[in-house]
Amino acid sequence: MSDKLRSIIKEEYTRHGGAFDRGSADSYYHRPRNPHYFKGDTHNSPLVEDLSPEEVEAYNAGYDYNEEYGDKKDWG
Repeated sequence: MSDKLRSIIKEEYTRHGGAFDRGSADSYYHRPRNPHYFKGDTHNSPLVEDLSPEEVEAYNAGYDYNEEYGDKKDWG
């Protein structure tokens, strides 16, 4: 794991609903990039779409990480 990725992976981003988590979930479910996160648990708390540059970077890191190392939902 690169130092840059390691610096982005913070608990606030990787927690359920966080920016990194949402990026990896969008990739997993074959959804296009749409940087966002939830203040708390996914779909059970306010949605945030006005992200800081660091939050966008965390979202993209989650998306990219799943694209390279993760899994994809098999809809079959």
